[in-house]
Amino acid sequence: MNPTDFIHRNVINELIKQGYEEAVARQGANYAIDHYRRCGSASAKGKMFDDCLQVAKGWASKLQSKKKSK
Repeated sequence: MNPTDFIHRNVINELIKQGYEEAVARQGANYAIDHYRRCGSASAKGKMFDDCLQVAKGWASKLQSKKKSK
C-alpha cells in the first residue's frame, strides 16, 4: 500500500466514524490526497496524516451541513 492509498482509505474511515456520509467522506479524502500531493512537508514531524485529515474534515463540513447523529 502506498502513502496515497493509506491516506485515502483511513481518511474515509475516520470521517465515517465522525458521522459524515460515505459520499462526503470520499470527497473529503480526495481533497486530502490533493493536499498531500501539493504539500512539501507536514506541519510537524510525523503529522502528515493529521494535516490531510484536517483538510478533509474542513471540506466535509462544507459539503455536508449536518452530521448524522449516532
